Amino acid sequence: MTAEAAKIVVRRGGAQDMRFLRDMLHHAYYWKERAPDTGPGPVALYVKAWGRPGDTAMIAIDKGFPVGAAWYRLFGRDRPGYGFVDEQTPELAIAVVPNARGKGVGSALLDALLSRARAAGYPAISLSVDRANSGAIELYQRHGFEAVGEDDDSVTMLARLGASSPTTPNEGTDTE
Repeated sequence: MTAEAAKIVVRRGGAQDMRFLRDMLHHAYYWKERAPDTGPGPVALYVKAWGRPGDTAMIAIDKGFPVGAAWYRLFGRDRPGYGFVDEQTPELAIAVVPNARGKGVGSALLDALLSRARAAGYPAISLSVDRANSGAIELYQRHGFEAVGEDDDSVTMLARLGASSPTTPNEGTDTE
């Protein structure tokens, strides 16, 4: 861990963080929003009606200010996210503000969120990443993600998690 990363505090996200999650969503999926005439599309699904069972978020704080967020939620086959694998696998979204990148914030967020997913009893977690974002792909690979699918501009990755708790995946929400 770098000295800068040691100063990062990661806390549970809640309803008070919705505006920040929406802002971070644009950083996380900017490559999917390149065509402004296509409407809201699946990107909005990552935060819309936040607080459903299983919704979980972590917020990175540096010097009192939020600098990154990582969150996951379940999607249905009828309204999948970009990294949809199946209805039992939550999909992760993560973003770090540009001036905090390269300082260990993303890694701290991933560690915290993957730990939460394991504790909730999820066997795996997925994500979608721009195929040109080699830095993010390397970060995900260091955290156990492997490519399981590709399309024109993105790679779907999956991390298999060893459950550390007998809780059920939909046991409450992390919105407080």
